[in-house]
This record gives sequence, C-alpha cells and structure tokens, in this order.
Amino acid sequence: MMTAIEIGENLAELDAAIDALPDQPAVFLLWAKEGEPYLSRTGVLRRRLRRLLTERERPSRLLNLRHTAARIEYRLTGSALESSILFYEQARRYFPDTYLRLMKLRMPPYVKLVLNNEFPRSHITTHLTRGAGLYFGPFRSRVSAERFEGQFLDLFQMRRCQEDLVPSPAHPGCIYGEMAMCLRPCQQVVGAAEYATEIGRVAEFLRTDGRSLLESIGHSRDRLSQEMMFEDAARQHKRFEKVQDVLRLRDELARDVDRLNGVAITPSLERDAVEMWFVRDGAWCAPRRFGFEVHEGKPVSLDQQLRDTFARVAPGKLSVRERQEYLALLARWYYSTWRDGEWLSFDSYGEIPYRKLVNAVSRVARKNAP
Repeated sequence: MMTAIEIGENLAELDAAIDALPDQPAVFLLWAKEGEPYLSRTGVLRRRLRRLLTERERPSRLLNLRHTAARIEYRLTGSALESSILFYEQARRYFPDTYLRLMKLRMPPYVKLVLNNEFPRSHITTHLTRGAGLYFGPFRSRVSAERFEGQFLDLFQMRRCQEDLVPSPAHPGCIYGEMAMCLRPCQQVVGAAEYATEIGRVAEFLRTDGRSLLESIGHSRDRLSQEMMFEDAARQHKRFEKVQDVLRLRDELARDVDRLNGVAITPSLERDAVEMWFVRDGAWCAPRRFGFEVHEGKPVSLDQQLRDTFARVAPGKLSVRERQEYLALLARWYYSTWRDGEWLSFDSYGEIPYRKLVNAVSRVARKNAP
C-alpha cells in the first residue's frame, strides 16, 4: 500500500509534511489536479520531494510541481530490487501503453531452440512465447548469448543456417557440413527422424546444464581407461574439458527458463528481517518478508522457518508478457553493479540447499543490521 499525503491550499502544511518524511529510498507518485501522475523512484525521498515541491527564489529550468500537485503517494523500499519491482507495477498500472519506455526496460537475450520446425535450429531472441521451443537464459548481453551459442553448437551436429529447409540432393550445403559439424539434412544426408535424435541430445544438454553430455563423455572415458585404451581415453578427456569450457561461458542466471529456480534475498525495511523474491520454474512468485521469530523467549530454528516459507511458494498466474518482464527485472538487478542482496539458484524446489540458504540469509541480515 502507498501512503498518501493530500495537498491543500495551505502550502506551509505541505512543507511541514515533506520535512517529516525520511530520507530513504522510495517510489512515489505526484498527482496533479488534472491529468496523469508523475511517477519516479529515489534514494532520498525527502530531498527529492523538496526539489520538486519547494518554492524557489530564482527561476529554474528544473521541474517544479508545487502549484500543480494535489496529492503525494509514496512507499518506502528496502532494496534496489524492491524499488525496481514496485516502480514496474505502478508504471504498468498507470501507464499501460508506455511503461516499458518509462522504465527503460530492455528484455534480456535468450538462446532459443526452435522446436516447431521439422529441422530445428537455434537463434538469439529477446521474446518468450508459448510456442514450441526451449529458451536458455537470461544472458547478460546479446554478445554473451552469441558467444555461448557459437561454442555450444560446436559440440553437436545441429544445423546453423536460418533458412526454412527444403531438403534436396542438389542443395549447395555449407562449410559446416563439409567440416562434419552438421548432419546436412539440407542435402538429405539424414532424414527428419535421425536429425531429431541429435536435437534430443541438444535439448537434454540445455535442460540439464550440460550434465547429460558430461556424464556420457565421463562414462566413456572411464570405460576406455579401464580397458587400457589410454589414447582414446585421453581424447575423451579433452572432449570433457571442452564441454566444461563451453559451460563456463554461460552467464550466471542462464538456464532452461522452464527450470529456472531460485530466490533473491534483499534487505528489508523491517529490523531483523529480509525480503525474499522467488522464481519457480521460470515464473515470478509473490515475495515474502522473512523475519527471525522468537517463541516464548527462544529463537525458532532458522532452517525450519525457511522450510516452512518455501513450502508455501507457488508460481503466480502471469501472462507470457508479464513473465518475460519480471525475468527482465531480475536480470537487470542481478547483472547490475548496484545489486544489493544475494541470489541463490537450485535445480528444483524439492532440492533446496538449505545450508547455503541459511548462510545467505544471515549475510544479508548482518549487512542490514543497524
């Protein structure tokens, strides 16, 4: 809920009300007597409102709404992520046609495996859809997404061309086919079924964060070593290291989006508490304030409190567009230089590393302690 201050005819009361406000981070709305509100966020609420609503002795080009504002609405925030989420939700509410431009919010890039094509391929996109496809991301930038895509494709024989194929023996093909880095479906060297088998390997590689390929190569290497075929085992070990090098090119948040699970832990306005922002199966969930409870004078187990909290997390009912925009807000916060808090990712909500979670919550709480 936003706190409201009505502005009457007595502007001295307005000055007193502004002076009583804290100089803390906040999101605020200034409502004029007519027309749309002025929406903004700030790290110092009182100072910012003074600049916008205080009488100036000299003419200035700076925006001044002293004689046009009718009401102030504001809400204090405890972190940059909370400010960003609140600003986004207010902007969507009051500026439904222009809120992305108002926020300067850009969608992060993903590597998409296009599965609704007879001969699937990959490409870089900034849009999520409901159509058949596997989205791997979000990445920090298009450059990092392209770098990862180019390197991981070297591990498989999936086509890199972007055309809608009409396979024919007369097709000219490309350099990747000549280098045995493509199965050459364009030239009918393989059919759709055989090509689909390779695509299944690609999809499993992305869904498991590379574990499927690492395990396969690792088993082959160990078997060859036991059979004393050391040269072949050494080649498999080099392949193993190459896959590891490719996986290191992933940005930290990059996952199969439908398997993106984690929690952002940020400072809270309330003492002895943190804010928790959940992502489950790539969907944004309702945040929760996590406090350190005391029962009958004794603190409650932090581990048990966290288990109870995570047991109640359920994905929100979001449209594809809302899901994409919340993930964009998470990516902007996580990849920024002004990130205030910690992000902990995990494979699923059934495999939460509670020891790491307890440590992360404790670190954020200590930083937030007065």
